[in-house]
Amino acid sequence: MLFFVGWAIFLSIKQSATETGLVLGCLIGLTLGMFLVKDKWADYCENIFVGMAQKVGVVAIIAWFFAGIFAQVLKEGGFVNGLVWIAHVAGVEGATFTIVTFILAAMFSTAVGTGYGTVVAFTTLMYPAGLIMGAHPVVLFASILSGAAFGDNLAPVSDTTIVSAVTQDVDVPGVVRSRFKYCIFAAIPALIFLYIFGGASDGIGLSVEQAATYMANNADPKGLIYMIPFVLVIFLAMRGNNLIVSLTWGIITASILGIASGMIAPAKLFFIDSQEQVVGGAILNGVTGYINMAVLILLICAAGHIMTIGGTMDALKTNLFGIIKQSARRAELAMLSLIASLNVFITINTAAEIAASGFVKEVGDKFNIHGYRRANLLDATTSALGYIFPWSGAVLLGAATIKGLTGQYDFVKAIATTDVWPYVFHGWFLVAVMFIAVITGFGRIYKGENGETVSEKEYATQNRVTVNEYN
Repeated sequence: MLFFVGWAIFLSIKQSATETGLVLGCLIGLTLGMFLVKDKWADYCENIFVGMAQKVGVVAIIAWFFAGIFAQVLKEGGFVNGLVWIAHVAGVEGATFTIVTFILAAMFSTAVGTGYGTVVAFTTLMYPAGLIMGAHPVVLFASILSGAAFGDNLAPVSDTTIVSAVTQDVDVPGVVRSRFKYCIFAAIPALIFLYIFGGASDGIGLSVEQAATYMANNADPKGLIYMIPFVLVIFLAMRGNNLIVSLTWGIITASILGIASGMIAPAKLFFIDSQEQVVGGAILNGVTGYINMAVLILLICAAGHIMTIGGTMDALKTNLFGIIKQSARRAELAMLSLIASLNVFITINTAAEIAASGFVKEVGDKFNIHGYRRANLLDATTSALGYIFPWSGAVLLGAATIKGLTGQYDFVKAIATTDVWPYVFHGWFLVAVMFIAVITGFGRIYKGENGETVSEKEYATQNRVTVNEYN
Protein backbone atom coordinates (compact mmCIF):
# COMPACT_ATOMS: atom_id res chain seq x y z
CA MET A 1 0.00 0.00 0.00
CA LEU A 2 2.90 2.38 0.71
CA PHE A 3 4.29 1.72 -2.74
CA PHE A 4 0.88 2.25 -4.34
CA VAL A 5 0.31 5.61 -2.59
CA GLY A 6 3.86 6.74 -3.43
CA TRP A 7 3.34 5.68 -7.05
CA ALA A 8 -0.01 7.52 -7.16
CA ILE A 9 1.58 10.72 -5.82
CA PHE A 10 4.43 10.40 -8.32
CA LEU A 11 2.03 9.97 -11.25
CA SER A 12 -0.12 12.84 -9.98
CA ILE A 13 2.89 15.16 -9.86
CA LYS A 14 3.75 14.06 -13.40
CA GLN A 15 0.13 14.85 -14.45
CA SER A 16 -0.21 11.19 -15.53
CA ALA A 17 -2.48 9.67 -12.87
CA THR A 18 -4.51 7.47 -15.23
CA GLU A 19 -6.40 4.38 -14.10
CA THR A 20 -4.12 2.08 -16.12
CA GLY A 21 -1.00 3.66 -14.62
CA LEU A 22 -2.41 3.18 -11.12
CA VAL A 23 -3.35 -0.41 -11.93
CA LEU A 24 0.33 -1.04 -12.67
CA GLY A 25 1.34 0.57 -9.36
CA CYS A 26 -1.10 -1.57 -7.41
CA LEU A 27 0.09 -4.75 -9.14
CA ILE A 28 3.72 -3.92 -8.36
CA GLY A 29 2.79 -3.17 -4.75
CA LEU A 30 0.98 -6.49 -4.37
CA THR A 31 3.98 -8.27 -5.87
CA LEU A 32 6.39 -6.54 -3.47
CA GLY A 33 4.16 -7.66 -0.61
CA MET A 34 5.05 -11.29 -1.30
CA PHE A 35 8.56 -10.64 -0.01
CA LEU A 36 7.23 -9.49 3.38
CA VAL A 37 4.98 -12.42 4.30
CA LYS A 38 5.72 -15.17 6.83
CA ASP A 39 3.20 -17.57 5.30
CA LYS A 40 3.49 -19.36 1.99
CA TRP A 41 3.20 -17.23 -1.13
CA ALA A 42 0.24 -19.38 -2.17
CA ASP A 43 -1.67 -18.28 0.95
CA TYR A 44 -0.80 -14.65 0.21
CA CYS A 45 -2.09 -14.96 -3.34
CA GLU A 46 -5.25 -16.67 -2.13
CA ASN A 47 -5.96 -13.68 0.11
CA ILE A 48 -5.53 -11.34 -2.86
CA PHE A 49 -8.47 -13.16 -4.42
CA VAL A 50 -10.44 -12.96 -1.15
CA GLY A 51 -9.85 -9.21 -1.03
CA MET A 52 -10.92 -8.70 -4.63
CA ALA A 53 -14.14 -10.59 -3.97
CA GLN A 54 -15.27 -8.26 -1.17
CA LYS A 55 -18.81 -7.01 -1.63
CA VAL A 56 -17.89 -3.35 -1.14
CA GLY A 57 -15.84 -3.26 -4.36
CA VAL A 58 -18.27 -5.26 -6.46
CA VAL A 59 -21.26 -3.12 -5.40
CA ALA A 60 -19.38 0.08 -6.31
CA ILE A 61 -18.49 -1.26 -9.78
CA ILE A 62 -22.04 -2.36 -10.63
CA ALA A 63 -23.35 1.02 -9.43
CA TRP A 64 -20.90 2.80 -11.76
CA PHE A 65 -21.97 0.69 -14.74
CA PHE A 66 -25.68 1.40 -14.28
CA ALA A 67 -25.12 5.08 -13.47
CA GLY A 68 -22.84 5.31 -16.52
CA ILE A 69 -25.48 3.81 -18.82
CA PHE A 70 -28.15 6.12 -17.41
CA ALA A 71 -25.99 9.22 -17.88
CA GLN A 72 -24.96 8.21 -21.41
CA VAL A 73 -28.57 7.67 -22.51
CA LEU A 74 -29.59 11.08 -21.14
CA LYS A 75 -26.63 12.73 -22.85
CA GLU A 76 -27.35 11.00 -26.15
CA GLY A 77 -30.92 12.30 -26.05
CA GLY A 78 -29.84 15.91 -25.55
CA PHE A 79 -30.31 16.42 -21.81
CA VAL A 80 -27.15 18.55 -21.72
CA ASN A 81 -28.65 20.81 -24.41
CA GLY A 82 -31.78 21.18 -22.29
CA LEU A 83 -29.72 22.08 -19.22
CA VAL A 84 -27.81 24.69 -21.23
CA TRP A 85 -31.08 26.18 -22.48
CA ILE A 86 -32.71 26.45 -19.05
CA ALA A 87 -29.52 27.81 -17.46
CA HIS A 88 -29.30 30.46 -20.18
CA VAL A 89 -32.95 31.46 -19.86
CA ALA A 90 -32.69 31.62 -16.06
CA GLY A 91 -29.44 33.60 -16.24
CA VAL A 92 -27.53 30.95 -14.29
CA GLU A 93 -23.91 31.20 -15.35
CA GLY A 94 -20.35 31.30 -14.05
CA ALA A 95 -20.02 30.91 -10.29
CA THR A 96 -23.80 30.71 -9.87
CA PHE A 97 -23.87 27.62 -12.11
CA THR A 98 -21.10 26.11 -9.97
CA ILE A 99 -23.05 26.44 -6.71
CA VAL A 100 -26.28 25.25 -8.39
CA THR A 101 -24.36 22.18 -9.52
CA PHE A 102 -23.21 21.56 -5.94
CA ILE A 103 -26.76 21.84 -4.60
CA LEU A 104 -28.22 19.55 -7.28
CA ALA A 105 -25.42 16.99 -6.84
CA ALA A 106 -25.98 17.05 -3.07
CA MET A 107 -29.73 16.50 -3.55
CA PHE A 108 -29.21 13.74 -6.10
CA SER A 109 -26.63 11.85 -4.05
CA THR A 110 -28.72 12.20 -0.89
CA ALA A 111 -31.69 10.70 -2.74
CA VAL A 112 -30.00 7.86 -4.63
CA GLY A 113 -27.38 7.09 -1.98
CA THR A 114 -24.34 6.78 -4.25
CA GLY A 115 -21.66 9.43 -4.32
CA TYR A 116 -19.77 7.61 -7.07
CA GLY A 117 -22.90 7.32 -9.20
CA THR A 118 -23.46 11.05 -8.70
CA VAL A 119 -19.92 11.80 -9.88
CA VAL A 120 -20.54 9.76 -13.05
CA ALA A 121 -23.92 11.34 -13.83
CA PHE A 122 -23.00 14.96 -13.08
CA THR A 123 -19.61 14.99 -14.80
CA THR A 124 -21.33 13.52 -17.87
CA LEU A 125 -24.27 15.93 -17.86
CA MET A 126 -23.61 19.07 -15.81
CA TYR A 127 -19.89 19.47 -16.46
CA PRO A 128 -20.04 20.27 -20.21
CA ALA A 129 -23.11 22.47 -19.63
CA GLY A 130 -21.22 24.36 -16.93
CA LEU A 131 -18.25 25.05 -19.20
CA ILE A 132 -20.59 26.55 -21.77
CA MET A 133 -22.14 28.75 -19.07
CA GLY A 134 -18.77 30.10 -17.94
CA ALA A 135 -18.01 28.02 -14.83
CA HIS A 136 -14.40 27.38 -13.82
CA PRO A 137 -13.59 23.82 -15.05
CA VAL A 138 -11.60 22.66 -12.01
CA VAL A 139 -13.88 24.24 -9.41
CA LEU A 140 -16.96 22.95 -11.26
CA PHE A 141 -15.53 19.43 -11.03
CA ALA A 142 -14.79 20.03 -7.35
CA SER A 143 -18.38 21.18 -6.78
CA ILE A 144 -19.61 17.84 -8.15
CA LEU A 145 -17.24 15.98 -5.81
CA SER A 146 -18.41 18.17 -2.92
CA GLY A 147 -22.08 17.46 -3.65
CA ALA A 148 -21.37 13.75 -3.93
CA ALA A 149 -19.56 13.81 -0.57
CA PHE A 150 -22.53 15.61 1.03
CA GLY A 151 -25.00 12.95 -0.07
CA ASP A 152 -22.66 10.04 0.61
CA ASN A 153 -22.46 11.23 4.21
CA LEU A 154 -26.13 12.10 4.75
CA ALA A 155 -28.17 9.73 2.55
CA PRO A 156 -30.14 7.13 4.53
CA VAL A 157 -29.57 4.59 1.73
CA SER A 158 -25.85 5.33 1.29
CA ASP A 159 -23.55 2.37 1.86
CA THR A 160 -21.34 4.52 4.11
CA THR A 161 -24.34 5.55 6.23
CA ILE A 162 -25.52 1.98 6.58
CA VAL A 163 -22.04 0.64 7.38
CA SER A 164 -21.40 3.35 9.98
CA ALA A 165 -24.73 2.66 11.70
CA VAL A 166 -24.59 -1.15 11.59
CA THR A 167 -20.98 -1.41 12.81
CA GLN A 168 -21.73 0.91 15.74
CA ASP A 169 -24.99 -0.89 16.66
CA VAL A 170 -27.36 2.04 16.10
CA ASP A 171 -30.34 2.74 13.85
CA VAL A 172 -29.95 4.49 10.49
CA PRO A 173 -32.72 7.13 10.94
CA GLY A 174 -31.23 8.23 14.26
CA VAL A 175 -27.77 8.47 12.75
CA VAL A 176 -29.02 10.61 9.86
CA ARG A 177 -30.85 13.00 12.21
CA SER A 178 -27.80 13.35 14.46
CA ARG A 179 -25.37 14.16 11.63
CA PHE A 180 -27.45 16.76 9.81
CA LYS A 181 -25.92 19.62 11.82
CA TYR A 182 -22.38 18.65 10.81
CA CYS A 183 -23.34 18.50 7.12
CA ILE A 184 -24.95 21.93 7.16
CA PHE A 185 -22.10 23.59 9.07
CA ALA A 186 -19.73 22.31 6.36
CA ALA A 187 -22.03 23.04 3.39
CA ILE A 188 -22.62 26.74 4.14
CA PRO A 189 -18.96 27.87 3.93
CA ALA A 190 -18.47 25.46 1.01
CA LEU A 191 -21.19 27.31 -0.93
CA ILE A 192 -19.51 30.65 -0.23
CA PHE A 193 -16.10 29.45 -1.39
CA LEU A 194 -17.54 27.77 -4.49
CA TYR A 195 -19.15 31.06 -5.41
CA ILE A 196 -15.90 32.98 -4.88
CA PHE A 197 -13.80 30.62 -7.00
CA GLY A 198 -16.44 29.12 -9.30
CA GLY A 199 -16.36 31.63 -12.15
CA ALA A 200 -14.04 31.06 -15.11
CA SER A 201 -10.80 33.04 -15.09
CA ASP A 202 -9.01 34.36 -18.16
CA GLY A 203 -7.85 31.65 -20.51
CA ILE A 204 -9.99 28.92 -18.93
CA GLY A 205 -13.13 27.47 -20.48
CA LEU A 206 -14.93 28.86 -23.49
CA SER A 207 -14.66 32.44 -24.67
CA VAL A 208 -17.84 34.54 -24.70
CA GLU A 209 -18.06 34.15 -28.49
CA GLN A 210 -17.59 30.37 -28.35
CA ALA A 211 -20.21 30.01 -25.65
CA ALA A 212 -22.69 32.16 -27.58
CA THR A 213 -22.11 30.12 -30.74
CA TYR A 214 -22.56 26.83 -28.92
CA MET A 215 -25.77 27.98 -27.24
CA ALA A 216 -27.16 29.21 -30.55
CA ASN A 217 -26.45 25.86 -32.20
CA ASN A 218 -27.18 23.42 -29.38
CA ALA A 219 -29.34 24.89 -26.60
CA ASP A 220 -32.65 23.07 -26.96
CA PRO A 221 -35.57 23.01 -24.51
CA LYS A 222 -36.72 19.65 -25.93
CA GLY A 223 -33.87 18.03 -23.98
CA LEU A 224 -35.69 18.83 -20.74
CA ILE A 225 -38.02 15.92 -21.44
CA TYR A 226 -35.31 13.82 -19.77
CA MET A 227 -36.08 15.50 -16.45
CA ILE A 228 -38.79 12.83 -16.25
CA PRO A 229 -36.42 9.82 -15.92
CA PHE A 230 -33.99 11.94 -13.86
CA VAL A 231 -36.68 12.78 -11.29
CA LEU A 232 -38.05 9.22 -11.50
CA VAL A 233 -34.72 7.79 -10.36
CA ILE A 234 -34.66 10.17 -7.39
CA PHE A 235 -38.28 9.37 -6.51
CA LEU A 236 -37.76 5.61 -6.64
CA ALA A 237 -34.58 5.81 -4.58
CA MET A 238 -36.31 7.96 -1.93
CA ARG A 239 -39.08 5.37 -1.75
CA GLY A 240 -36.47 2.87 -0.61
CA ASN A 241 -35.88 1.01 -3.87
CA ASN A 242 -32.50 -0.53 -4.57
CA LEU A 243 -30.17 1.78 -6.50
CA ILE A 244 -29.89 -0.66 -9.41
CA VAL A 245 -33.68 -0.98 -9.60
CA SER A 246 -34.08 2.82 -9.60
CA LEU A 247 -31.44 3.32 -12.30
CA THR A 248 -32.86 0.49 -14.43
CA TRP A 249 -36.26 2.15 -14.54
CA GLY A 250 -34.53 5.43 -15.33
CA ILE A 251 -32.67 3.83 -18.26
CA ILE A 252 -35.83 2.18 -19.60
CA THR A 253 -37.89 5.38 -19.30
CA ALA A 254 -35.20 7.54 -20.89
CA SER A 255 -34.77 5.08 -23.78
CA ILE A 256 -38.51 4.88 -24.47
CA LEU A 257 -38.93 8.67 -24.31
CA GLY A 258 -35.95 9.22 -26.59
CA ILE A 259 -37.08 6.74 -29.25
CA ALA A 260 -40.76 7.76 -29.09
CA SER A 261 -39.91 11.46 -29.44
CA GLY A 262 -37.43 10.81 -32.24
CA MET A 263 -34.61 12.37 -30.22
CA ILE A 264 -32.68 9.08 -30.02
CA ALA A 265 -32.33 6.63 -32.88
CA PRO A 266 -32.35 3.01 -31.61
CA ALA A 267 -28.94 2.49 -33.23
CA LYS A 268 -27.56 5.26 -31.01
CA LEU A 269 -28.43 3.21 -27.96
CA PHE A 270 -27.09 -0.12 -29.21
CA PHE A 271 -25.82 -1.49 -32.51
CA ILE A 272 -23.85 -4.40 -33.96
CA ASP A 273 -21.64 -3.73 -36.98
CA SER A 274 -20.80 -7.08 -38.58
CA GLN A 275 -18.51 -5.55 -41.20
CA GLU A 276 -16.38 -3.67 -38.66
CA GLN A 277 -16.94 -6.47 -36.11
CA VAL A 278 -17.82 -4.04 -33.34
CA VAL A 279 -20.62 -3.56 -30.84
CA GLY A 280 -21.38 0.00 -29.74
CA GLY A 281 -23.89 2.59 -28.63
CA ALA A 282 -24.62 4.69 -25.56
CA ILE A 283 -25.52 1.67 -23.43
CA LEU A 284 -22.18 0.00 -24.08
CA ASN A 285 -20.28 3.28 -23.67
CA GLY A 286 -21.77 3.66 -20.20
CA VAL A 287 -20.01 0.44 -19.19
CA THR A 288 -16.74 0.50 -21.12
CA GLY A 289 -15.79 3.92 -19.78
CA TYR A 290 -15.30 2.39 -16.32
CA ILE A 291 -13.64 -0.95 -17.03
CA ASN A 292 -10.17 0.31 -16.07
CA MET A 293 -11.54 1.87 -12.89
CA ALA A 294 -13.25 -1.41 -12.03
CA VAL A 295 -9.97 -3.30 -12.29
CA LEU A 296 -8.21 -0.69 -10.15
CA ILE A 297 -10.84 -0.80 -7.42
CA LEU A 298 -10.69 -4.60 -7.22
CA LEU A 299 -6.91 -4.43 -6.81
CA ILE A 300 -7.21 -1.73 -4.13
CA CYS A 301 -9.71 -3.91 -2.26
CA ALA A 302 -7.18 -6.74 -2.41
CA ALA A 303 -4.37 -4.51 -1.12
CA GLY A 304 -6.57 -3.20 1.69
CA HIS A 305 -7.45 -6.75 2.73
CA ILE A 306 -3.78 -7.78 2.72
CA MET A 307 -2.93 -4.73 4.85
CA THR A 308 -5.61 -5.65 7.38
CA ILE A 309 -4.78 -9.35 7.78
CA GLY A 310 -1.06 -8.52 7.72
CA GLY A 311 -1.36 -6.78 11.09
CA THR A 312 -1.31 -3.12 10.12
CA MET A 313 -4.60 -2.44 11.91
CA ASP A 314 -3.39 -4.20 15.08
CA ALA A 315 -0.20 -2.14 15.06
CA LEU A 316 -2.13 1.11 14.63
CA LYS A 317 -4.52 0.18 17.43
CA THR A 318 -1.68 -0.63 19.82
CA ASN A 319 -0.01 2.72 19.24
CA LEU A 320 -3.24 4.70 19.49
CA PHE A 321 -4.38 2.97 22.68
CA GLY A 322 -1.14 4.15 24.27
CA ILE A 323 -2.06 7.82 23.88
CA ILE A 324 -5.76 7.64 24.76
CA LYS A 325 -5.42 7.09 28.54
CA GLN A 326 -8.65 8.19 30.30
CA SER A 327 -9.67 11.09 28.07
CA ALA A 328 -12.80 11.07 25.92
CA ARG A 329 -11.34 13.86 23.79
CA ARG A 330 -8.16 11.87 23.18
CA ALA A 331 -10.24 8.80 22.41
CA GLU A 332 -12.12 10.67 19.69
CA LEU A 333 -8.89 12.18 18.35
CA ALA A 334 -7.49 8.64 18.11
CA MET A 335 -10.59 7.54 16.19
CA LEU A 336 -10.31 10.50 13.84
CA SER A 337 -6.58 9.86 13.29
CA LEU A 338 -7.07 6.20 12.45
CA ILE A 339 -9.97 6.86 10.07
CA ALA A 340 -8.03 9.59 8.25
CA SER A 341 -4.89 7.44 8.04
CA LEU A 342 -6.75 4.51 6.52
CA ASN A 343 -8.36 6.78 3.93
CA VAL A 344 -4.89 7.70 2.67
CA PHE A 345 -4.24 4.07 1.74
CA ILE A 346 -7.68 2.53 1.18
CA THR A 347 -9.10 4.87 -1.42
CA ILE A 348 -12.66 3.50 -1.41
CA ASN A 349 -14.31 5.26 1.51
CA THR A 350 -16.64 2.38 2.43
CA ALA A 351 -13.72 -0.06 2.59
CA ALA A 352 -11.73 2.33 4.79
CA GLU A 353 -14.79 2.75 6.99
CA ILE A 354 -15.17 -0.99 7.46
CA ALA A 355 -11.47 -1.32 8.34
CA ALA A 356 -11.70 1.37 11.03
CA SER A 357 -15.12 0.43 12.45
CA GLY A 358 -13.88 -2.20 14.91
CA PHE A 359 -11.41 0.16 16.60
CA VAL A 360 -13.97 2.97 16.72
CA LYS A 361 -16.53 0.72 18.42
CA GLU A 362 -14.02 -0.74 20.86
CA VAL A 363 -12.75 2.65 22.00
CA GLY A 364 -16.21 4.22 21.96
CA ASP A 365 -17.66 1.46 24.15
CA LYS A 366 -14.81 1.91 26.63
CA PHE A 367 -15.78 5.56 27.11
CA ASN A 368 -19.54 5.02 26.65
CA ILE A 369 -19.52 7.39 23.68
CA HIS A 370 -22.88 6.93 21.96
CA GLY A 371 -23.06 4.98 18.71
CA TYR A 372 -24.54 7.99 16.90
CA ARG A 373 -21.45 10.05 17.69
CA ARG A 374 -19.08 7.23 16.71
CA ALA A 375 -20.96 6.65 13.44
CA ASN A 376 -20.75 10.35 12.62
CA LEU A 377 -16.99 10.50 13.22
CA LEU A 378 -16.57 7.38 11.08
CA ASP A 379 -18.79 8.39 8.17
CA ALA A 380 -18.06 12.12 7.95
CA THR A 381 -14.31 11.59 7.79
CA THR A 382 -14.42 8.82 5.18
CA SER A 383 -17.08 10.58 3.09
CA ALA A 384 -14.99 13.76 3.05
CA LEU A 385 -11.51 12.37 2.42
CA GLY A 386 -12.79 9.86 -0.13
CA TYR A 387 -13.51 12.78 -2.48
CA ILE A 388 -10.32 14.78 -1.89
CA PHE A 389 -7.12 12.76 -2.37
CA PRO A 390 -5.87 12.85 -6.00
CA TRP A 391 -5.60 9.04 -6.00
CA SER A 392 -9.00 8.40 -4.37
CA GLY A 393 -11.60 6.38 -6.25
CA ALA A 394 -14.14 9.21 -6.64
CA VAL A 395 -11.61 11.74 -7.98
CA LEU A 396 -10.14 9.24 -10.43
CA LEU A 397 -13.65 8.22 -11.51
CA GLY A 398 -14.65 11.81 -12.26
CA ALA A 399 -11.38 12.56 -14.03
CA ALA A 400 -11.83 9.43 -16.18
CA THR A 401 -15.37 10.53 -17.08
CA ILE A 402 -14.18 14.01 -18.08
CA LYS A 403 -11.39 12.48 -20.14
CA GLY A 404 -14.01 10.42 -21.98
CA LEU A 405 -15.92 13.62 -22.76
CA THR A 406 -12.92 15.16 -24.54
CA GLY A 407 -13.72 13.11 -27.65
CA GLN A 408 -17.37 14.20 -27.59
CA TYR A 409 -17.01 17.95 -26.90
CA ASP A 410 -14.16 19.89 -28.47
CA PHE A 411 -14.10 22.40 -25.59
CA VAL A 412 -13.71 19.81 -22.80
CA LYS A 413 -10.12 19.26 -21.64
CA ALA A 414 -8.82 16.54 -19.35
CA ILE A 415 -8.23 17.59 -15.72
CA ALA A 416 -5.27 16.49 -13.61
CA THR A 417 -6.41 15.04 -10.28
CA THR A 418 -3.70 17.06 -8.52
CA ASP A 419 -5.46 20.27 -9.60
CA VAL A 420 -8.82 19.60 -8.01
CA TRP A 421 -8.11 18.58 -4.39
CA PRO A 422 -7.79 22.11 -2.89
CA TYR A 423 -11.26 23.06 -4.18
CA VAL A 424 -13.34 20.18 -2.76
CA PHE A 425 -14.56 22.64 -0.18
CA HIS A 426 -17.36 20.61 1.38
CA GLY A 427 -14.94 17.75 2.02
CA TRP A 428 -12.36 20.00 3.69
CA PHE A 429 -14.94 21.85 5.78
CA LEU A 430 -16.56 18.57 6.87
CA VAL A 431 -13.18 17.31 8.15
CA ALA A 432 -12.64 20.67 9.89
CA VAL A 433 -16.11 20.57 11.48
CA MET A 434 -15.50 17.07 12.88
CA PHE A 435 -12.07 18.06 14.21
CA ILE A 436 -13.52 21.13 15.94
CA ALA A 437 -16.37 18.98 17.30
CA VAL A 438 -13.84 16.58 18.83
CA ILE A 439 -11.69 19.36 20.35
CA THR A 440 -14.61 21.39 21.74
CA GLY A 441 -16.97 18.53 22.54
CA PHE A 442 -19.67 19.96 20.25
CA GLY A 443 -22.29 17.28 19.61
CA ARG A 444 -20.59 14.71 21.88
CA ILE A 445 -23.22 12.43 23.37
CA TYR A 446 -23.01 9.37 25.59
CA LYS A 447 -24.88 6.18 26.29
CA GLY A 448 -26.86 6.57 29.51
CA GLU A 449 -27.52 4.04 32.24
CA ASN A 450 -30.49 2.60 30.36
CA GLY A 451 -29.03 2.98 26.88
CA GLU A 452 -30.59 6.40 26.31
CA THR A 453 -28.81 9.33 24.69
CA VAL A 454 -27.42 11.77 27.25
CA SER A 455 -25.44 14.97 26.90
CA GLU A 456 -21.88 15.34 28.13
CA LYS A 457 -23.01 17.32 31.17
CA GLU A 458 -25.68 14.74 32.09
CA TYR A 459 -23.22 11.89 31.69
CA ALA A 460 -20.64 13.61 33.89
CA THR A 461 -23.30 14.14 36.57
CA GLN A 462 -24.34 10.47 36.47
CA ASN A 463 -20.71 9.43 36.97
CA ARG A 464 -19.97 12.09 39.64
CA VAL A 465 -17.16 13.78 37.71
CA THR A 466 -16.83 17.16 36.05
CA VAL A 467 -16.89 17.46 32.28
CA ASN A 468 -13.30 18.73 32.31
CA GLU A 469 -12.14 15.74 34.37
CA TYR A 470 -13.76 13.33 31.93
CA ASN A 471 -12.24 15.06 28.91
